[in-house]
Amino acid sequence: MNTSTKIAAALLAVLMLASCGNTIRGAGRDTSNAVDATQDAANDVAN
Repeated sequence: MNTSTKIAAALLAVLMLASCGNTIRGAGRDTSNAVDATQDAANDVAN
């Protein structure tokens, strides 16, 4: 492998890892929103 191929592979790996991080962060937000909505609904039923 020449140097430019190694650099391109490293950049691709960094981009892939960054994408995974954003996906995981988004899933965490979605889960948090679902929990909040469930708690709000339970409070509405209780009151």
